[in-house]
Formats: sequence, structure tokens, C-alpha cells
Amino acid sequence: MATQVTSRLDERTREIVKATVPVLAEHGEAITTHFYKRMLTERPELKNYFNMTHQKDGKQPRALANAVYAAASHIDDLSAIAPAAETIAEKHVSLNIRPEHYPIIGEYLLKAIKEVLGDAVDEEVIDAWELAYGEIADLFIRIEDGKYKASAWTGYRLFTIHKKVKESEEITSFYLKPEDGGPLPSYRPGQYIGIKADIPDYPHTQRRQYSLSDAPGKDYLRISVKREGGTDEIPAGLVSTWLHDQVQEGDVVPISAPAGDFFLDESTSRPVVLLSGGVGLTPLMSMYKKTRDERDVYFIHAARNGGAHGLKEEMDGEQTYVVYETPSEEDKTLAAYDKAGYVDLDWLRNVVPKEADFYFCGPEGFMRAMNGALHEWGIPDDQVNYEFFGPKGTL
Repeated sequence: MATQVTSRLDERTREIVKATVPVLAEHGEAITTHFYKRMLTERPELKNYFNMTHQKDGKQPRALANAVYAAASHIDDLSAIAPAAETIAEKHVSLNIRPEHYPIIGEYLLKAIKEVLGDAVDEEVIDAWELAYGEIADLFIRIEDGKYKASAWTGYRLFTIHKKVKESEEITSFYLKPEDGGPLPSYRPGQYIGIKADIPDYPHTQRRQYSLSDAPGKDYLRISVKREGGTDEIPAGLVSTWLHDQVQEGDVVPISAPAGDFFLDESTSRPVVLLSGGVGLTPLMSMYKKTRDERDVYFIHAARNGGAHGLKEEMDGEQTYVVYETPSEEDKTLAAYDKAGYVDLDWLRNVVPKEADFYFCGPEGFMRAMNGALHEWGIPDDQVNYEFFGPKGTL
């Protein structure tokens, strides 16, 4: 449902904000990088909400810069950014972001604009942005309030690790059951849950979202987690490594309610094409298992090789296809794949129908390739759906 937004800003304020759009295009990422650095230094308790890896690799500042730029560009009518705000709000609810957090964000964002742009902005510009931020924050608070009210629970509920299953060299599944023995929530295939992790010897709470990888209606929730790698400069995988190495069957973890706006559209009878790369198969596996007996479904999965291919035994339909970038000798002996190399448009045209709903998820390079291929093929935008793991990016 479209979110209606009526601006309360006067024309002069809106004109000032719109005039900053070229400046945001040039300096937006510098502003948001400075914003996060100062805020998280002066308010270290907020590190309990932010993924610090996404700070170090620049994804979070870049995503915020894109959001601020979009808001400034559409300050006359914020309805234009409401769909993107809905997606961000889903993540905020999963992280338990509350109205009282928004004034803190506003304070440090205005400081960052002042400190990065210096003499290029005067008090009139800062005042206009303070008013504009208030309107943007109100939009998010209103959207999030509706989502909290519709959520199966607010905050975190304790779940027991009922079963832990190694699916591949790098992916492990965790089967979760509520510790209180109460009913499981319903969810839409493609959605995720949040995990709150208090990791020994690490000073800050970590919050991560993981897609549900099985169909709804079971007596458990399942996530399938890839052990993430990293570098000395950007150490990734703090939570995934903790889950793989330290969390065991019988342990209890706090879980937020299912959320997310990437889910299977069940209002149409068109065929479904699922395109996944790496651990991006997790939300698509939920879609596949939910709808394979109800609609015509094609599932294409790309992985490095069979050793990295998790949940492979569950891709058991006649219209499932496996693409390995560098198949091993064992893969070749077992004829365990349908194509070596990459998923490309010429091959795609031969195995899936054009008149279908397309869903894809995976590493950003894979997603860019799929997005480009589908647009080159002429698939309408309203039949193309995708999910980013982490901050919302652009393709």
C-alpha cells in the first residue's frame, strides 16, 4: 500500500534543501562517513546497533548517502521515497530501532554537514536541513510504528538451537524452536529474522539478519549461514564465525520477528524463476519449497563448486539447474552441474520462460549481472525482484 506523505515544509525551506542536491552528490559519502565516525566515537553504545564491518568497508555510509540524496531530491513529495523507506524500515524494526534514536541521528548528521562543508553552508541551510530531517524522521517513525504493531512480537524472543547441520564447506543450517514452547510466527517466503549476539570478549552486542531458508508451516524456523571471510583491514564474519564455531545445539539465542519486503508474490499465477548465487539461495529456497507444488517454478543456482553448494539435496525438482564457476574433478565425475562458468543471458533464454516473475539474490557482482541480463531481455521492472544482504545498494 502506498504511503501518503504531505509536506509540512514551507516553499523556502524546500528550495534550500533542493539546492543542496548537487553538493550531496559530490560530498554525500564524505558527510556520512564523518557522521558515523563522530557519532560512534561519542556515543559508543550505538555500536550495539550497527554492523561495524559495514562501517569499515563503506557500505553503510554509502547507503546512507544515497538515502539522504534521494530524500533531498524528493523533498517536495516524500511519497517518492516511501518504497525505499519501507525496505529500510523493515531492517530498523528487525534491529529494534526506536523513535528516541532519531534525534541522536539528526544531531550528528547536522554536525557532519556543517563540519564537512564548512563555509559552503550557512545557518539558513542548516536550519532548513534540521526541518527537513524532522520530516524525514517522522516518515520513518510512522512507517515503523505500523510495522511494530503488525509484528509477531516486539524486540527479541528466546529460541533454542534445536539442530545444527553442516550443509557445505562454508554453510551451516540452524533449526530454531521457541524456548517458551509457544506458537511459531507466520512469515512470507523470502523474509528474514534478526539475531542478537553477545559474543564473549567482544564489547558490543551484534545484530544480524538472516533469511529463513525453509518453507513456512514447520515446527521450527531455519536459517542457513555462510561463514564469512575477511581481511586484516576489514575482518568480516564476527557473528557467522560465532554461530559456526561456538553456538551449539541446546544453546539459546534472542531472535527478532520475521521481517523484510523481499518475498514471493502469491497474488499471481505466472511462472516463477529463482536465480541465486552463493548463500543468496537461502531466501529463494524458502520460496521454492513453498510454491513448487503450486506453480511452475524454475530454480537456477550458481556456486563456486559442489563443495561450496549448500542445500543441494533440496534442489530436487525437474526444473532446477546448477552452474559451477570452477567445478571440481568430483563435480565432473558426478555430473553434478548443468553448466560450467557463469549464468548468462544466452543460456538463460534456453532454460526459463520470459513470461515469468524473476527473483534473484547473491553477491553484488552476480546481482548486477542478473539485473543487466533481465533488462537486456526486456523483462518488465514489475516482474524483477531482488534482495541485498546488508545495507540497501543500487544495481
